[in-house]
Amino acid sequence: MALIVMKFGGTSVADIDRIKNVADHVKREHAAGNKVAVVVSAMAGRTNELVDLVNQATRMADEREYDAVVSSGEQVTSGLLTLCLQDKGVPARSWQGWQIPLQTDEAHGKARISDIIPDDMLTSLDEGNVAVIAGFQGIAPNGRISTLGRGGSDTSAVAIAAALGADLCDIYTDVDGVYTTDPRIVPKAQRLDKISYEEMLEMASLGAKVLQTRSVELAMTQNVRLAVRSSFDDPASVEAVNMQTNSHIGTLVCSEEEIVEQQIVSGIAYAKDEAKVTLVGLADQPGIAAKVFGPLAEANINVDMIVQNVSADGATTDMTFTVAEPDLDRALEVVQEHEDELKFKDLQGATNIVKISIIGVGMRSHAGVAADMFKELSEKGINILAISTSEIKISILIDAAYQELAVRSLHSLFGLDQDDH
Repeated sequence: MALIVMKFGGTSVADIDRIKNVADHVKREHAAGNKVAVVVSAMAGRTNELVDLVNQATRMADEREYDAVVSSGEQVTSGLLTLCLQDKGVPARSWQGWQIPLQTDEAHGKARISDIIPDDMLTSLDEGNVAVIAGFQGIAPNGRISTLGRGGSDTSAVAIAAALGADLCDIYTDVDGVYTTDPRIVPKAQRLDKISYEEMLEMASLGAKVLQTRSVELAMTQNVRLAVRSSFDDPASVEAVNMQTNSHIGTLVCSEEEIVEQQIVSGIAYAKDEAKVTLVGLADQPGIAAKVFGPLAEANINVDMIVQNVSADGATTDMTFTVAEPDLDRALEVVQEHEDELKFKDLQGATNIVKISIIGVGMRSHAGVAADMFKELSEKGINILAISTSEIKISILIDAAYQELAVRSLHSLFGLDQDDH
């Protein structure tokens, strides 16, 4: 017998028919003798509807009442799934965040989990009941409902899996796993059987939308094994997870030690919501970078890639950096406000760029990966605007027009294309 946490997102519970399909998945695991806790999101689009209602009611919402409203979507889903399970003969009860309790800090709308006390839930699971949990929500020290912000249901699921000591946390979504890159761009992209926490964290932060960064971070620190699976598979044709042999359907996110054969590059991610800012003719003197990036930090603008070119005479420098596209106008405004201090000759902003990243823990022990990457792009006539690296990733900035060519070329270069059979 295993203890399994199953998480279903909004598209998986979008209507009653899909909720009944989810109930069949849960019934399959329960019938196999497993203890099952299920974390659910609000039905697709419901949270946005609730946020719109709040905005219609007031321009300056009390954040505690905001949480009371927007958390109700998950409460509805958990109740409906419990009813569907009971109708199928599966003993189940719903749990709201405050009933567990899942305790958070007081940062309403973006609360962080401080503790989970699962004793009552464990008793219920031991009695054979399925626990159906409203994700995305908890209880703050002030006794009010709190919500966890972006990716909150994934975070709830991982945190609950850690608190329960679960053997596995299945994240059910509208895709059947994590792929080497976006299959819409590269039809030969392969589904990965396993991926390390570090690689998944990089892929999630660099554009892959399968898992939220916050939930992957939590899984890594708590050593919670995740499996990304599709909720649209026919439950009748899917075998229960066999914990003894570690077999699974989908992609298993786990520690590096569990992966026997490690590719040099495991995946390629891209992010299109990037913008670049270029300062031309800055004085090349100590402290100039601090004068540029200090005000941006104070304005809560996150800077990603940075490249600096010093002039031949060493007197001036050009500096380019990237920000999230929605922050571009504000970043230009902040820099412009400090023009007298920075004394640059020109200030430019652009959005027609894309960040491409190759990711793989195998890069730690293999030399020449960057050289191969740059040679391939050069042969394809793709100019690199900026480069940043870490132990397990290399990110480049290129013109958006070359996005698909770059992704496809690098996918083939590093042997990630699925074999034709």
